[in-house]
Formats: sequence, C-alpha cells, structure tokens
Amino acid sequence: GCCPLSPTGAQTTQLLVQPPWRPAVLWDRVTLTCQGSGTARATSWYKDGQQWGQEGPEHLTVTVSGTYTCDRPGSGLSPPVRVLNDWLVLQVPTGALLEGDTVTLRCRS
Repeated sequence: GCCPLSPTGAQTTQLLVQPPWRPAVLWDRVTLTCQGSGTARATSWYKDGQQWGQEGPEHLTVTVSGTYTCDRPGSGLSPPVRVLNDWLVLQVPTGALLEGDTVTLRCRS
C-alpha cells in the first residue's frame, strides 16, 4: 500500500490563514487560527520547530516571519504554514486548486 489512511472521522488539527492567500507575507498582518478538537486554551504554538509563547489562544497574529504549526490535544500537530518577509511575491488562494479551475493570482510588492 502507498499511503496510510486516517480512521474514518479522525480529527486533525488545521491552521487557517487570514487573509486567505499563500504564501502568507508578514506585511499582510497575518492571523493564524488553530482548529481541532479539545479546548482552545490548550493550544500550543511552534515557530521553526520551537515552542512560541505560552499555551493559549487559538488565534495568533504573526509579527515575525517563519514556519508556524500548532498543536491541539486530541488532534495533534497541524501542517506547517510559512510566513515570508519577501518584498515581491506571487500569491494564490489558500483553497485546493484543481486543473481547469479559474484562479486569481496576486502579484504583490
């Protein structure tokens, strides 16, 4: 078999990005929201693999570029979100894209 499958109905932790563009850029005042099972107060945040701040809120306003993940008891570690501090960036919407979709690109500087 190629890929292990999660049990049906398994909860996973996700990081939502606002504004909803990727790559995220620091000068967009990016807010990350950790979604998963368990209580929001038990959210742990990590930046570049190191714990970032105290356990706390499910929302984080990013002020430093880096790669962020969050952890929620019961649903585990989220996939990483990278926040850049580049001066010129081509952005796409954060949703899933399929071949043939019409997509709006943003060139930001």
